Amino acid sequence: MSGARRIDTHQHIVPPKYAEWLRAKGIRPGGIDLPSWSETAAVEFMDGHGIRTGILSLSTPGVYLGDAAEAGRWAREINEYTADLVRRRPDRFGFFATLTLPDVTGALIEAEYALHTLHADGIVLLANNDGRYLGDPEFAPLLQFLHERRAVVFIHPGELPAEPVPGIPTFTADFLLDTTRTALSLILSGAMAKYSGIRFILAHAGGFVPYIANRILLTMFAANTTVPQVESDDPGAGYKAVLKQFYYDIALSAGPAALPSLLAVAEPDHITYGSDFPFAPPPAVAFIDSEFENYPLDEAVRANIDRGNCETLFPRLKV
Repeated sequence: MSGARRIDTHQHIVPPKYAEWLRAKGIRPGGIDLPSWSETAAVEFMDGHGIRTGILSLSTPGVYLGDAAEAGRWAREINEYTADLVRRRPDRFGFFATLTLPDVTGALIEAEYALHTLHADGIVLLANNDGRYLGDPEFAPLLQFLHERRAVVFIHPGELPAEPVPGIPTFTADFLLDTTRTALSLILSGAMAKYSGIRFILAHAGGFVPYIANRILLTMFAANTTVPQVESDDPGAGYKAVLKQFYYDIALSAGPAALPSLLAVAEPDHITYGSDFPFAPPPAVAFIDSEFENYPLDEAVRANIDRGNCETLFPRLKV
């Protein structure tokens, strides 16, 4: 599309060999068939939806399927594959590097390599890793590493650590709960305060976080959670400031039902555009884009969601 400007922080890559591996294991991410993906298809999609650059990431289940060594090999192969694509087309693609959680040692090795050698734009982490959420104390060394580097960390949901409900795809509601749980884990563990250098992006408008913001604030109050000191007449300002630390993408969440909650909780400069391609097919993305484009919103705020906020997160993309 001529004049395409959007930066898409929620666009997935499905490398061919990785797809073969998952299909051989019978894995259906989110309860749906693994979609096909190619560089050509991704560019055609972006050209048709006003997207200049897609920040690519691996979706659930990531690379850890119970074997740390195997996860390390797959993470390295996928990160090098994606980095090569970005080197060839830096204006059209960026990437969040895949790690090996819950294997923290492997994750630290791969994060160092991805950020400093492959020049990844950030890191993607699944909301839960073998049933453990990101505020788990065992993950502290990785969070400390990412905090020191002021890394952008995209949090993507996965399968809940529970049996799915027959007949209901897990992407429909379980994914949103998974994201919400890990946001709470980061808040209640004190990780948001301790590792404030990390710029966390929550997928799908933060799951249920904006809608249940008051419940989260009450939970923080009951847990005596450390919150920022904010000069305000609002007694809840410090608690609300914690939720404002997160960035939120609008993938599959840009309609008139979700946006009011998101805009009431998030800082306007902490919202990014997301498509969820190729898991969301182009017609679905077009429908959600139209809802976003028709939603009554200050045009400066809309332009920053489309691009401006990401230029701050990813200075190399600034024009």
